[in-house]
Amino acid sequence: MPRWRVVFFCAGETMSYESEIGQRRTFAIISHPDAGKTTLTEKFLLFAGAIQTAGAVKSHKIKKTTVSDFMEIERQRGISVASAVMSFEYRGLKINLLDTPGHKDFSEDTYRTLTAVDSVILIVDSVKGVEEQTENLMKVCRMRKTPVIIFVNKLDREGQSPFDLLDEIESKISLKVTPLSWPISRGATFKGVYSLHEKNLRFFGANQAVADEAVAISDLHSEVLDKNIGKDFAEKLREDVALLLGVYGGFDKEQYLAGEVAPVFFGSALNNFGVRELLETFVKIAPPPGPMLADARLVRPEESTFSGFVFKIHANLDLRHRDRIAFFRVCSGKFERNTFYRHVRLDTNLRFSNPASFLGQKKDVIDEAFPGDVIGLYDRGNFKIGDTLTSGENLHYQGIPSFSPEIFRELINTSLKGKQLEKGIKQLTDEGVAQLFTLDDGRRKVVGTVGQLQFEVIAYRLEHEYGAECRFQPLNYYKACWITSHNPAQFAEFCNFKSDRIGQDKDGRPVFFVESEWMLHHYVKKYADIDFRLTTELKSTPMGKAAEA
Repeated sequence: MPRWRVVFFCAGETMSYESEIGQRRTFAIISHPDAGKTTLTEKFLLFAGAIQTAGAVKSHKIKKTTVSDFMEIERQRGISVASAVMSFEYRGLKINLLDTPGHKDFSEDTYRTLTAVDSVILIVDSVKGVEEQTENLMKVCRMRKTPVIIFVNKLDREGQSPFDLLDEIESKISLKVTPLSWPISRGATFKGVYSLHEKNLRFFGANQAVADEAVAISDLHSEVLDKNIGKDFAEKLREDVALLLGVYGGFDKEQYLAGEVAPVFFGSALNNFGVRELLETFVKIAPPPGPMLADARLVRPEESTFSGFVFKIHANLDLRHRDRIAFFRVCSGKFERNTFYRHVRLDTNLRFSNPASFLGQKKDVIDEAFPGDVIGLYDRGNFKIGDTLTSGENLHYQGIPSFSPEIFRELINTSLKGKQLEKGIKQLTDEGVAQLFTLDDGRRKVVGTVGQLQFEVIAYRLEHEYGAECRFQPLNYYKACWITSHNPAQFAEFCNFKSDRIGQDKDGRPVFFVESEWMLHHYVKKYADIDFRLTTELKSTPMGKAAEA
């Protein structure tokens, strides 16, 4: 195996290159469904000047659709079913924003997206509080020690007490919080927010284009506060702030960057309230691109040797051209158009003549990209999720998960367009919409998903993007286990015994479809030399060893 040497730019180039890295901010917005994630994304784009009018996810009055929800099925259902990439400039920074699906059925897409960002903004619905999907997403963030900013949304509705919300957030996502703004009442009597960080007051106005100018109030005991919000609200704010400072203390940026504490903001994304303050603070404290862990070593962004990985694939982004785009995170070095790079898995060199940056469905061809940038590479079937491009080094980036599905259906062709169906299901499962398995030497195709809604999306896209119709026949499987063994005799014995439940994944790896959780543990004990894995992550703990531990 060749030994690789890290090379850095010479002094004259380093300043320019490091300046480019320092100007990048790459983050994801995550939340439970309907918390306001896509709405907040639109308002960020609006304040940055990337769009002229914000769309609406669900509105009978506003006909313009959102930039990030550009697929027809997203427009019909009013939900995000795939991550969208949006690159724009703000305050001299290059912002790469990834809007993720909130629905549990599309959580794997969100998990993979989280591997490509340096920080996260989490939205919490002030009415519903912290919900199950929010907890699941935050487990991934804590595992990766990703810096998190929290935006408590919908303060214009009658929601929970802000103190109760803070307690719930700390309890359910196991992360300390520090409020940087504080609401003055809520619902029908919502007056606005006081910035503990900037020492100013902003007044709420429904459907305002931009929040009113802030009123500076460095001393909360000033009569100016009483005149602006009334004596009763002023007294309540003074009491709340005194309690906040005693319980939560001040904001520590280093703790935030270490993923140990999350600053909290309050507002109403639909009414543009609190959004600008959130965005302004984000660009001040959010981290620039950081190091990424590969199997061989830690890769730092300031290295001159180029590398990065594919975290998402999307077919038919533009139905007119039937294009297939691999979304790629640059981790180190500079990417240049029309330059050959090594595709590590295929051990071949590829060149890209039309790499693009994205604003939802819209794209612009770029000549170069730097660490932190998320770019789209036109793909002719060469890429899979997790693939690496480098200047030559044999690198594989870690932490891109693929879990066992929870629902299994056999794909049944109901039209005469077998080739279109074959092509469509292959491309859609390459995207990570679902997982594809085969049984009976490839004669039967099994699709595995996290939730039922994914089957509806697959059927819709197969019909409208590929002209192929199908139905899904339910299968009574509990999990798909990737199986390996260093004992050929025991492995062959098991595969012969359970031949009707042994299949292959898309990469030809053997998979066992187990009937129940109880049976899985039974087989783990009986076949001690076989590893039953519930994820394709090679360095994850095998099921058998985990059970023994």
